[in-house]
Amino acid sequence: MASKVAIVAIIVERGASVDGVNSLLHEYSEFVVGRMGVPYRDKGINIISVAVDAPEETIEELASKVNALDGISSNTVYSAG
Repeated sequence: MASKVAIVAIIVERGASVDGVNSLLHEYSEFVVGRMGVPYRDKGINIISVAVDAPEETIEELASKVNALDGISSNTVYSAG
């Protein structure tokens, strides 16, 4: 199955949910190219950008699991190639 490159953008609005996000990213670590986290203290949120290279179904599965966490929202952007 062909892989796709994508960015999964994650907004953490509930600090208690960070462990769930980290657990999922560890579970899918073989597909993670890199990640960057930015604490936005003025707003009390964390912004996480995760670059992945995986089959589209795997990326959608990860994003769906992330979105199911309380206090978390995410969106995915795929490369054109």
